[in-house]
Amino acid sequence: MYVRTISRKNKDGSVTTYVQLAHNVRDPKRGFARAKVLHTFGRADALDLTAIRRLVKSLCRFISPEDALAARGSTALRFIRSRPMGGAHLLRQLWERLGLPVVLNNALAERSFSAPVEWAVFAMVANRALAPDSKRGVEDWVREDVALGNPEPISLQHLYRAMDFLLAQDAGLQKEVFFSTADLFNIEVDLLFFDTTTTYAECEEDDFRRYGHSKDSRPDRPQVVIGLAVTKEGLPVRCWVLPGNTQDMTTVEMIKTDLRGWRLGRCVWVLDRGLSSEENRMILQRAGGHYILGEKLRDRQAVHKEALSFKGRFRKVRENLEVKEIVVGAGERRRRFVLVFNPEQARKDKATRDKSLQKIEETIKGLGDPSGKAHKKSVCALLSHRTMGRFVRQTKTGKLRINLAKVQEEEALDGKYLLSTSDDTLSAEDVALGYKQLAEVERAFRTLKTTLDLRPLYHRKEERIRAHVLLCYLALLLVRIAERETGETWDRIRSVMERFHLGEFSSKDGRVFQRTELTSDQANIFNRLKIAVPAEVLDVRLSA
Repeated sequence: MYVRTISRKNKDGSVTTYVQLAHNVRDPKRGFARAKVLHTFGRADALDLTAIRRLVKSLCRFISPEDALAARGSTALRFIRSRPMGGAHLLRQLWERLGLPVVLNNALAERSFSAPVEWAVFAMVANRALAPDSKRGVEDWVREDVALGNPEPISLQHLYRAMDFLLAQDAGLQKEVFFSTADLFNIEVDLLFFDTTTTYAECEEDDFRRYGHSKDSRPDRPQVVIGLAVTKEGLPVRCWVLPGNTQDMTTVEMIKTDLRGWRLGRCVWVLDRGLSSEENRMILQRAGGHYILGEKLRDRQAVHKEALSFKGRFRKVRENLEVKEIVVGAGERRRRFVLVFNPEQARKDKATRDKSLQKIEETIKGLGDPSGKAHKKSVCALLSHRTMGRFVRQTKTGKLRINLAKVQEEEALDGKYLLSTSDDTLSAEDVALGYKQLAEVERAFRTLKTTLDLRPLYHRKEERIRAHVLLCYLALLLVRIAERETGETWDRIRSVMERFHLGEFSSKDGRVFQRTELTSDQANIFNRLKIAVPAEVLDVRLSA
């Protein structure tokens, strides 16, 4: 059985060629073999190539891969390796859509760089999102472990040079990136969330890496403070890197000043209770600004006591969300509060306290009667305990008792939190729901510290630490955009896309770079992000 072609001359002198599948059959009368046509594929200039490919592929199922290659005339074609390319391609397309190559290359035009700085920056950002490693590890990763698409090799010196360049563009770059993101995805900045966290360093203390209140539970290590402003969609607006002993209260004026020139329009700042103070409220209201602040329930301020003692019923606005609006004072001293109550949280608070009280009773019972005796370490330890100590009191005779007054006081606060706002146009429901979205900052911090491996810091120089955080900020932006547009988590997106590989094949004539077939999950992610699928054969390099 074989494929043959026959030609026929037309009346106008032209020649038409037909492709046929034939088989030689012996003619018993004439004594020799004659061609028997089994199937006609049609005219050679109008063949259904798709159907022919399907036929060839179907037939190849019955022979070995080596024989299949030999049948294609590719006996010398050898498989060299394959590297993940899906995640890198996705991030690069988002990177280019945000205009980052243009922004960086415009800044580079003013300086005499011959190194691939823009690609080096992208390589470090992509590495944070896909397989976080040290800068030396990034060099090996780009060369051996990923099909990044970089047109030039990237070495370690390129990475450090790129970090120094990136930091020089810090403020202007973050501004251009955010507004490009806001324009591209039609983001309205009506609520702006800000909070701080810390990340520790595996280096000695200096003027920048300082000991302070650790939010990583690592008080034994010097740290830096990171501030982050995000939108209600969780997209980062800007990040700040501050000395490790910076107090949260002192950061508000800085962020307000730094973003003043961004012209964000009417914007309500949403801040956690750790940033609430009279001075910060005044700062946030400058130039017509507004705020939603979490307030401390247990700080014993008179205005907070008055708000908590306000009579009136809660109004249910959502499942497990009830609100009560409160106005305290008049004129310049007027303060508007919203007391929020979560019945489910109240049950959890009660259960947690009941366990603590039970443990306290068992501990007191185990201590025996301490009256008339010197204090034991165990007694002092219980009285000074971070959570249980507030429920314990000591009588004049030295005996320990549960402080029932404190228990009743805590019961009144179960499932409640107090908010204040300067914006009278927001309903109590909007204030409560707006504050709940502050969790987006916490989610961003979790992504920075876990998925993107922000911590610990190994850089010694302050400028390298700042550049490292800026790289993580850019990676966070790309990750959040991917999550927002696909509705999937980055862990899921990364897992699916890293199965999309670029294969490298070699023969005596050169090398061929061909991608794997697209799965339905990969195609779905590309479609949602409006990213074009790479060509099946990305490159052919002929031998010299």
